[in-house]
Amino acid sequence: MATETKKLHELVADKIIEQLKEGIAPWQKPWNSTGTDYKAPYNAVTNKAYQGLNALYLNLFSPFDDPRWATFKQAEGQGWQIQKGAKGFMINFVKTHVLKQKLDENKKPVLDTSGKPVKIQIELKFPIVQKAWVFNAEQIKGIGPQPIVNEEKNSLWEKLIRAENIFKASGAKIDHVPGDAAFYTPLHDKIQMPKRNQFESSDRYYSTLLHELGHWTGHPSRLDRELVNKFGTPDYAREELRAEIASMILGNELKIGHDPKQHIAYVDSWIKVLTDTPYEIHAAASDAQRIYDYVIGLEQKQEISIERAGDKTLGSNSLIAGQKINYGPDTYEVLKADEQNFLVINLQNLHKIQLTDKDGLFKSLIKASSEQELVAEQTSTNLISRNLNSISTESEITPVKSTNLYRKP
Repeated sequence: MATETKKLHELVADKIIEQLKEGIAPWQKPWNSTGTDYKAPYNAVTNKAYQGLNALYLNLFSPFDDPRWATFKQAEGQGWQIQKGAKGFMINFVKTHVLKQKLDENKKPVLDTSGKPVKIQIELKFPIVQKAWVFNAEQIKGIGPQPIVNEEKNSLWEKLIRAENIFKASGAKIDHVPGDAAFYTPLHDKIQMPKRNQFESSDRYYSTLLHELGHWTGHPSRLDRELVNKFGTPDYAREELRAEIASMILGNELKIGHDPKQHIAYVDSWIKVLTDTPYEIHAAASDAQRIYDYVIGLEQKQEISIERAGDKTLGSNSLIAGQKINYGPDTYEVLKADEQNFLVINLQNLHKIQLTDKDGLFKSLIKASSEQELVAEQTSTNLISRNLNSISTESEITPVKSTNLYRKP
C-alpha cells in the first residue's frame, strides 16, 4: 500500500501551487454546458460522495475517468480484488468513536451467544483525523462497469430553469444595472450584476452569478464569513478562493459550466496564501462544500414546500392545508385537510366552512386552485423565456469585465 509522509492538505496545496503557476488550477479550467471535466468522486460501497478536500484531491491527482473509489478492506468485503502493484490514493476521515470490549460489573469481557466478545462504541472526547487509502474502480478487478443512469440529457432550457429556481430559492437580492462589474456588497446584502445581454452566453452569466452567490452565503445571517476585506490582501484572496471553488462544483451540479478567465488577478495572491499556509486549501475546500450544501439545501427546502403545497398523495382533486385559493371576489384558506373532511375560511368575512369532497364549493375550489397553478406555471415559464432571450448572441454583446468582486461597505 502507498505511504505518504506529507499531510493531505500539504499535498493538495503543492499541486495547486504548481498548477496556478501554469494557469490550470482546477477552478481555472473553463468548461461550458456541453459537459464538464469535474466528476464528483464517490465511494463504490457506500455510494456516498466524497466531500471537501478529499473530493478536490481525488480530482486533482486521479488519472482515472471512473468516479468510484473503495478502500482495500471494502473491496475485499465485496469480493473484489485490487490489481497487483496498484497505488492507493490517500484521503482523510474523521474518527469520532472507537470500539472497545464491553465489560461486566466484574470487569470481565461480555460474550455474545456465539462466545465472541461484545464490543461497544465509545465516543471520543476529541475527534481524530486519520488517513485512509482508496483505490479507483479502474484498479479493482470484479467491480463491474459503472451503473447506467437512465437520465435524458438536459436541454439548455431545463438547465436555465433550474438555475433560475435556485436563485429564486435563495431569496438573494440581485440588481441588474449597465456596467462592467459583478460584485456582492455585504452592507446592502445584495448582488449587483451587469445586464444579461452584456454576457456572451447564458453559461457565462450564470457562472458569474454563482460566484457572487458564493460570497452572498458569507453574510452573518447565513454562513458568517469575514467579507469586509481590502482588495489585494490575503483575507480577500481567501474569500475569492472559497467562492471560486464553490462556483466550480455548483456549476458542475447545474451543468451550466464555469468561466474562470476573469480571476487571473488573484493568481499571485493565491500562490502566496497557499505557500505561506498550506492548510488554507483544506479550510477553503471545507467552506466551499458548506457553500454548496447551503445553496442546494435552499433549493431542496423550496422543492419540499412546493410538494407539500401540491401534495399528490391526495391527487389533484384535493385541498391541502395552508393553500390560499382565489375564487370569484373572495380568497379562501384551507385550515384543515383530512382526506375527505376539510375546513376552509373566507378571508374576506372570516367565515369558516366545513366541507366534504362531495360539496359544490369544494369542487369549485379545486377547479380554481388548478387554474391558479396553471397561471403561476405559465408566468414562471415566461420569465425564463425572457431571461433566455435577453442573453444575446456573441456578435451582439457588450463586453463585460466581470470582476466577480465582493465589495466592502
